[in-house]
Amino acid sequence: MLRSPFPALLSVTALTLNLVAPGAIAQPVSGTIVSTGDGDTLRVNQNGQTITIRLACIDSPEASQPGGEAAANRLRQLLPQGQAVQVIPVDADRYGRTVGVVFANGRSVNLQLVQEGYAVVYQQFLSNCPNSRNELIAAENQAKAARRNFWAQANPVMPWDWRQGQRPAPSSSGRSAPAQPAANFPPCVNLDCDCGDFASQAEAQRVFNFFPGDPFRLDRDGDGRVCEGR
Repeated sequence: MLRSPFPALLSVTALTLNLVAPGAIAQPVSGTIVSTGDGDTLRVNQNGQTITIRLACIDSPEASQPGGEAAANRLRQLLPQGQAVQVIPVDADRYGRTVGVVFANGRSVNLQLVQEGYAVVYQQFLSNCPNSRNELIAAENQAKAARRNFWAQANPVMPWDWRQGQRPAPSSSGRSAPAQPAANFPPCVNLDCDCGDFASQAEAQRVFNFFPGDPFRLDRDGDGRVCEGR
């Protein structure tokens, strides 16, 4: 049996206690998913009112940068329309969005996205998660070491830098240095893959086994064996 590369995800109760600073009161918000946007934004229906949630303490790649589409797809997988969630608010941003930690099935989506390499720790706002910062940083270090998803790039640009116009430094040839796929996987793992991207079924199966949660939707019938026609 393969051992999971991720540590156990924190429970709602444990992370709620960690997030709240001494003397602060965070009232959980329960609702259902209306939709997801990019890899760190979603909308929740709470008693007939739709509220926009920005995931706290993390940042996902922008839609226009490498890894952005994959991050958005992964969040959509984790939080499909109608999914029941609980939100622990920690702040409000300048756009009027609620900034918070989102739980689905008792697990922190914020932490899971960092663990899987679909989001990075947002150091500028990490103070919103004072006692969970160690878990988030440890999760990012593990994702970076394993070169999962966003971290598979040779020279990843942080999302906040990308928004300021920064782009990967060109190589000596004058071209942007290409992202190096994790574990010698095909380049599609930096964005999105389908069965046609693989040279063989065995290669597709390696990608499926390496990336938890089937982010590329290769296992259509759910039997654990992918791209049988390759």
